[in-house]
Amino acid sequence: MVARRYYIGAVRAKEGDEKSQTLLRNQHRLFARLQRMRWSIHLGYLLKTGNTYHEKGVDVLMAVDLLVGAYEHKYDTAILVSSDTDLLPVMDKVQKLGKQIEYVGFGHTPSFAMQAHASISRLIVKSDILAFLKEIDESD
Repeated sequence: MVARRYYIGAVRAKEGDEKSQTLLRNQHRLFARLQRMRWSIHLGYLLKTGNTYHEKGVDVLMAVDLLVGAYEHKYDTAILVSSDTDLLPVMDKVQKLGKQIEYVGFGHTPSFAMQAHASISRLIVKSDILAFLKEIDESD
């Protein structure tokens, strides 16, 4: 069985703030598309510091699910599309439990630490993303 999980900070729109309203609408559209493709959505939250937003709690959700899944033998290989090095200790533990971690990063900003700690490492480049988006648009 394949499980697809998407982890992200939830946008909270403020009344009268058009930018946050647009972000929320776009996030809901993304969620609807992902759910049609049978992804489950797991939400952390966004913390605003000045003009910058930071995801909070997302790495913890991912770490817990990776560990629980490894201990409960829910997977043999986890594919991790994240360059958050806070996940390095959980990657090591999961592998000590006999599971594989496949790191998928982005070619223009790979995480060498994630690559070093993963069982398998792949990098996505712009042409991969464009081909995927074209495929999705054709399936809608």
